[in-house]
Amino acid sequence: MNYPEIRQHFHSLAEASGLEEKTSAAILHLLRDFAPTQIHTFPDNHNIIAIYDSGAEGPTLLLRGDMDAVGVDEHLILPYSSKTPGYAHKCGHDGHTTILLGVAEQLHLHPIQKGKVLLFFQAAEETGQGCGQLIQSGFLQSYHINMVFALHNIPGIPLHSITCRAGSFTCAVISCEIKLDGQTSHAAEPEKGISPFRAATSITEQLLALNHPRLTDDNYQIVTLVESHIGETAYGVSAGHGVLRFTMRAKSETLLQGLKSDTERIVRTEVAKTPGLSHEIRWLEYFAGGQNSAEAVDIVQQAAAENELTYIEKDVPFTWGEDFGLLTQHYPGALFGLGSGTNTPPLHHQDFDFPDEIIETGVKMMVSISKLVN
Repeated sequence: MNYPEIRQHFHSLAEASGLEEKTSAAILHLLRDFAPTQIHTFPDNHNIIAIYDSGAEGPTLLLRGDMDAVGVDEHLILPYSSKTPGYAHKCGHDGHTTILLGVAEQLHLHPIQKGKVLLFFQAAEETGQGCGQLIQSGFLQSYHINMVFALHNIPGIPLHSITCRAGSFTCAVISCEIKLDGQTSHAAEPEKGISPFRAATSITEQLLALNHPRLTDDNYQIVTLVESHIGETAYGVSAGHGVLRFTMRAKSETLLQGLKSDTERIVRTEVAKTPGLSHEIRWLEYFAGGQNSAEAVDIVQQAAAENELTYIEKDVPFTWGEDFGLLTQHYPGALFGLGSGTNTPPLHHQDFDFPDEIIETGVKMMVSISKLVN
């Protein structure tokens, strides 16, 4: 398989989370050449599971590669630029998908001798939905999953290096939308309306005061205001409605749930201080905290050594969320990082482009892991 050619083709497709129709079709087309024992698709999403069954008793391993793009315009002039306005592969999922297809090719050429390997091509990672859809489908209940693994390319560390840590590897993350509904009035008579301004200001100040920004501390948590909107561009009208949007992240699930409870309490208390003001809170885009098991991390280290790759022990978790964290809440396993270069732009940056030279490294790591588990 020509790794760069395949990766660049996926880059050009670049589809939004939940809308990966062309991407999933391309994956299925390529998978059939690698003769899985079974390919399973789902009626209500674009997740794909390719199963390689040795027919002999042994452990069952799940390997994940994500396929969706992010909502960032393609600014790079590339022969394979994104064809989808407003979306581009600026997180490297085009590379992750290609790596998992490379694993499929290797499992076809060199079949496992015992147990099963499930290759999970995940849709909707960027919105935190794909893993939940797989779990809720009940499909995995037919298998005794022993371990789960995934990789993510990491800009800022040397090409081909591997980074991992036991315990918390990615933060638990959730977003929220707080709507405040009062009553407009004439701008000359604001006392006759119900303004959300005081409540919105106090809610924002109190939520931002919950921050504990030192990542080395066990109580690390961050609340980030992403949008604050009160009223409209109507100079004769006193504002009667508003919306606040935040993202929240924490080092543990317990801390994140505490943030949610604090948010709901603060909003209720502040809204009650303005008679007639009502509110609605929506929780969105939840990413479970990624918890790497010590046994799985040991396997990652062994695979790195087997392939003569530099291993970097990460001392603190990544602050971003990753949907794979939900699988590590259900099964022992690990997400590990694959270095995509010290001079590579950061993830989700408009100039990011997955380096093709690390695809083979990712394939070798995943194949080694499958052998070590088996």
